[in-house]
Amino acid sequence: MSDSPILRKATTGDAAAIAAVIAASFEQYRGKLIPESGAFRETADGIAEELSRGAGAIVAERNGEMLGCVLVEEKEGDLYFGRLSVLPPARGLGLARRLIDAVEAEARRRGLAGIRLGVRVVLTDNQRLFQALGYRETSREAHPGFDHPTSINMRKPLP
Repeated sequence: MSDSPILRKATTGDAAAIAAVIAASFEQYRGKLIPESGAFRETADGIAEELSRGAGAIVAERNGEMLGCVLVEEKEGDLYFGRLSVLPPARGLGLARRLIDAVEAEARRRGLAGIRLGVRVVLTDNQRLFQALGYRETSREAHPGFDHPTSINMRKPLP
């Protein structure tokens, strides 16, 4: 067994652990995001269905324990990632950056033009992280029922 986290592609058998990691990782946003994050509606069955229909996920684990994950899906010629999650006790190990790097490597492997993501307007620290990694705002949008932008779409072209 190694103390170094490894990254790998997820399988449908990982769905329950992925749902648990997402829930625990997004708990800090409960009651702070309006509307509430869709992450709280993620289920093992829903994730398994997404994986079986061709979406993907990358997980970070150490000694068989999942520490983080990210969901990916091709959209408009790019690879979209969402639900970037790292368990609170595993933060500070560079796992979020490693997961993003893995998403970018997967997009290159697939020959895609870029990477896309969405981030809430109120999560300025997350926006700064993505900007520091080369992502730029492409548009803003409002969640259903809102008359002002609640989310920022970002994109990074791949060389």
